[in-house]
Order: sequence, then structure tokens, then C-alpha cells
Amino acid sequence: MNRLATKMMLLGSFVGLAAAGVAAASPTSVDAPAVSVRYNADMLATDSGARALYRRLAEAAADVCPQSTESRITRPNVVQCRNEAIAAAVSKIHNQRLAAVHAAATSKSG
Repeated sequence: MNRLATKMMLLGSFVGLAAAGVAAASPTSVDAPAVSVRYNADMLATDSGARALYRRLAEAAADVCPQSTESRITRPNVVQCRNEAIAAAVSKIHNQRLAAVHAAATSKSG
């Protein structure tokens, strides 16, 4: 496969919608925000390629877990939404190099 795609799915629409500022939502809704991140499988053959893909996943997570522009401080529910979205994407891609990049990133932020 030359091009693979992964969808970043939130663990429920409640987290995604709460991050967007909606007060209540059904946790089983299939309308959870998602973004497809396309990448070449060859990217994952190098550490720099895995880091580049990880940055793209983080950018996509910021798109599906937006924060209101009213605050400069990232809200805890937005951070959790982004972390869960990235973890789900890394898990779905199932690559040791990418998982190592993710583990290093979460240990720095944790």
C-alpha cells in the first residue's frame, strides 16, 4: 500500500462536543469529529519520518478538539480530548517507531 489513511476517532462524541463548547451530547453518537491523516508507510521506516507523522497527528487532534479563542490557556478537557485522539491514532497505525515517539512525547508532557 502506498497511501494509508487513519481516522482519528474520539472515544465518544461527548468529549469532542464538550471541547467545542456544547453542553450535552449523546456519548454513543456516530457523528464524532474525525480527520483523515494520509501518510506513506515508508515514513515509518525512519525516526524522523515517525516524528513528522506524529506532528501531523497532533495537528489533526487540534483540529478535532478545538479550543475557544476566548482563552489562551488550554482547558483540561481539550487536552484530554487531544491526547485520546492521538493515542487512538497511534494505536490504530500500530507501528513501534511511532509508538516510541508517542511514549516520549507523553512522558515529557506528563
